[in-house]
Amino acid sequence: MQVQDHEVELRGAALELANSRAKEVLISGAAGTGKSRAVLEKINLICLITPGTKCLILRKTARSLATSALRTWERDVVKEAMRDGTVSFYGGSAREPAQYRYSNGSSVVIGGLDDPMKVMSTEYDVAFIQECTEITEEDWESVNIRLRNGAISFQQIIGDCNPSHPTHWLLERAATGKLAHLVSQHEDNPRYFHADGTPTQEGKAYIERLDSLTGVRYLRLRKNIWAAAEGVIYENFDPAIHVIDSFPVPPSWERIWSVDFGHTNPFVWQDWALDEDRRAYLVREIYMSGRLVEDHARQIRNLGGPRPSAIVCDHDAEDRATLERHLGMGTIAAEKAVTMGIDAVAERYKVAADGRPRLHYFRDALVEKDPSLVDRKLPTSTIEETPGYIWAPEPPGADRKREQPVKKNDHGKDAERYFVCEADLHGPTNVRWG
Repeated sequence: MQVQDHEVELRGAALELANSRAKEVLISGAAGTGKSRAVLEKINLICLITPGTKCLILRKTARSLATSALRTWERDVVKEAMRDGTVSFYGGSAREPAQYRYSNGSSVVIGGLDDPMKVMSTEYDVAFIQECTEITEEDWESVNIRLRNGAISFQQIIGDCNPSHPTHWLLERAATGKLAHLVSQHEDNPRYFHADGTPTQEGKAYIERLDSLTGVRYLRLRKNIWAAAEGVIYENFDPAIHVIDSFPVPPSWERIWSVDFGHTNPFVWQDWALDEDRRAYLVREIYMSGRLVEDHARQIRNLGGPRPSAIVCDHDAEDRATLERHLGMGTIAAEKAVTMGIDAVAERYKVAADGRPRLHYFRDALVEKDPSLVDRKLPTSTIEETPGYIWAPEPPGADRKREQPVKKNDHGKDAERYFVCEADLHGPTNVRWG
């Protein structure tokens, strides 16, 4: 296919998607199979061919869209069209959302479900929700009812995602026949595989990185399996319940910071807020490798915000001293009783009588994403760690049960446990200010 000197090779599920007229389509696949690129190419082609087409590109938050689909969109899909003026970017206004405008009157609106009024006040022909495992079925249906613009002969909602747990609502919707499910393979991506199925040089390196994954991440991101983690610790973790949109936190709420030190492994700083009923909210998080403690301290100070009542840290004496010196605050050594801490966190995950759990994560808590962790397909936040946080298998011949988590990709979960132990198991402690 060639449009305005723009060439793309479509294979497998990508080609199926290009030809699909199903009302609802999911294209899922392991990491690096070219799912998002395939959807974006279809949207661009439709807009070029049919004047007046209106399309929508969404993610759960507008912020996450800017660092994912839109990067591919501008770098790989509409680069030539933007260069010759066929497509131009409009940054939005109080009356209109941000969008890409075509010279033939077509447009592609961009946004997030964290601010639905900006993008849901008009009608569309095609909507694309990237990483749709992040959203609820209600979100999906609320977008679907906006597809009635009528500029093209069909209306379509498309989602893409990596595999998630095997009882996800997306699979259940596909099983009922409401949703056409296309499965994307690594061989579908011309960047990583030649047409004859042999890997490119870049593909060899990429597959080697995926082959180094373990556990549920290997099954989902390499083998393309909708798998639950064997021995998962927090079985009742549900992103639809525990991950919420942020809101202004009242200044009267208590704040506690928790820290897990790391350099090669990520350094984690978590800013927790406790409401009047002692429900916890992860408001902000630094999850970053390759930086010095003093650099993290400087970033924390620059972020500003309310002073914490306590700063609870991993036990490394040198790192604690460095953090204290650069923050000008005292710290508390974390409670290290792992099983007790896990039990306390699990108790907070439970949904109470009012229908709410006692622990939430702000969806946009992460201050910045670590590109090296993204490249290595490792978790980039505490939320991403949680599904793969599992119990270590018992050694052969063990004479008693030892419930300990696997010590891998657990840096955010450690910091979370430190916070919960401090909030629930210890008395109030006032931080010392230097």
